Amino acid sequence: MATHVENPESSEIEIDKTFRDLGVVDVLCEACEQLGWKQPTKIQIETIPVALQGRDIIGLAETGSGKTGAFALPILQGLLENPQRLYALVLTPTRELAFQISEQFEALGSSIGVKSAVIVGGIDMMSQALTLAKKPHVIIATPGRLIDHLENTKGFNLKALKYLVMDEADRILNMDFETEMDKILKVISRDRRTFLFSATMTKKVQKLERAALKDPVKCAVSSKYQTVEKLQQFYIFIPSKFKDCYLVYVLNELAGNSFMIFCSTCNNTQRVALLLRNLGFTAISLHGQMSQNKRLGSLNKFKSKSRSILLATDVASRGLDIPHVDVVINFDIPTHSKDYIHRVGRTARAGRSGKAITFVTQYDVELFQRIEHLIGKKLPAFPTQEEEVMMLNERVSEAQRFARIELREHGERKKRPREETTENSEAYLGKREKGKSGKFKIL
Repeated sequence: MATHVENPESSEIEIDKTFRDLGVVDVLCEACEQLGWKQPTKIQIETIPVALQGRDIIGLAETGSGKTGAFALPILQGLLENPQRLYALVLTPTRELAFQISEQFEALGSSIGVKSAVIVGGIDMMSQALTLAKKPHVIIATPGRLIDHLENTKGFNLKALKYLVMDEADRILNMDFETEMDKILKVISRDRRTFLFSATMTKKVQKLERAALKDPVKCAVSSKYQTVEKLQQFYIFIPSKFKDCYLVYVLNELAGNSFMIFCSTCNNTQRVALLLRNLGFTAISLHGQMSQNKRLGSLNKFKSKSRSILLATDVASRGLDIPHVDVVINFDIPTHSKDYIHRVGRTARAGRSGKAITFVTQYDVELFQRIEHLIGKKLPAFPTQEEEVMMLNERVSEAQRFARIELREHGERKKRPREETTENSEAYLGKREKGKSGKFKIL
């Protein structure tokens, strides 16, 4: 049975806390300062002292709450005390999140020489096997690809592992990785510490907790679904056929901000990106039909601010920490209300403010009511001028036509040509791709 740690409601307790107060050693406190982490977040205050005592942890926290630091710091501190290769394994649901966690491990551990490896699909198995042969300290992996290596890569095993982290555990299980999780738990060391982090506590997560954790401490900093306080949330009720016009209107009204626009399908993500580029916006897409390199390329262009609009499917709604997202637009309303929380969590992170605008058509009313019920508040309407929106109709219709032609031209072959469309149709914008700013040099 999990021990509960209640979240202290009084913020005074938290104001004066430093990483040093939590028991983090000086060298790691300095690394936090260099990353601009001035004070620990609520989930870090709850989990780090307990983790440093050697307990298993279940961490429940809203998105954007600093979960990566909550497990990375105790692991790095343990590694300092007992240096060992293949020391920790972090399992994540998506490739992008794996690369991001690796960046944080390498940034926090740069002064102590920590090496991490990212083991995900979409990348050559042989080069990954060579990386694993060098025995990195920390492996960040998606469950499917890790199983491939455990079964097929000669000499690779995790019997000496000291830490297992399951990040976004609810989503790992929703993506039907249960069989892989069972296999992994069977072949790794039983003498280990286990951290399970999840935004939601589902029945599947409880089952995983019973299978993987020993007498865990439950650290919960939000007991109900909620969005952060500094997030301004709006909706716009619009006829379905004018969605594109309203999108262009909102982008013009809020010009100067950076946007993440969520669409429900890869095809619509691609279509809207082409439409916006035809109208002169610096838009780029991120979806599951792109190769891993293209996905990371899109992400880096947006992170480095050479593009101000990122169009994405739900592959990007969770875990991605892009610091400068000012506005999230739900172009297609999410079918699962919980996905709304994760999407809008891309903005108003780490104490900053942000806006979220949800497009509601005549077909989406019930879904929208479910979202309002889940977050426990009625959202205000975003102010729009219908006459001004309709004045855009002619230009938008022309851009729609060009976007359809471009999509059709690349529609014969399904996957790669579509990615090339993304890159080639950017060329006329005269933008140069910036180099990766991340620290990791793996693979």
